[in-house]
Amino acid sequence: MRKVLIAEDKATSREFLRTILEKHGYAVGEAVDGEEALQKARSESPDLIFLDIHMPRRNGYEVLGELRKDERFEAIPIVAVTASAMHGDREKALAAGFSGYLIKPLSLSDLRSELRRLLPEN
Repeated sequence: MRKVLIAEDKATSREFLRTILEKHGYAVGEAVDGEEALQKARSESPDLIFLDIHMPRRNGYEVLGELRKDERFEAIPIVAVTASAMHGDREKALAAGFSGYLIKPLSLSDLRSELRRLLPEN
């Protein structure tokens, strides 16, 4: 079973993602801040990470930077999730090393598209 880590400080966003992911057969881990996201990513070795940009104790860019320094996470897809999407933010996130970009409130069709693109069936 493939594992997905949801790093998100808003309970409603975590619940939405967890519900959809579990219905699609993924094992789901959760983190509520940047420090916990780093710890859980390292201990759980997920196949995909949804990472909120604005979290306490380390923002998404800081977490991404730390994870990408670790060779275990060089190829792991990490998707930026944010509610404050401004012109150029998607490009900035992708240039920083995120594998994808989702805007809150999350759309079910966008989420499914990212899952198909980043974790294709074998």
